[in-house]
Amino acid sequence: MAKVCEICGKRPERGNVVSHSGRRSHRVRFPNLQRVRVFHEGRRKVMRVCTRCLKAGKVQKA
Repeated sequence: MAKVCEICGKRPERGNVVSHSGRRSHRVRFPNLQRVRVFHEGRRKVMRVCTRCLKAGKVQKA
């Protein structure tokens, strides 16, 4: 299952870790996703939602 918020579409970000000497290595930052039972379009279902959407009230918990 993809690590994507089903409400806002937030997905993993890719970038570099830069050490003191300037060497670069790859890293991935994942969004804080939670599996939540919500009411969506009049039905109850389980969705993967980021915590920012939960705090903003974009979904109604079942």
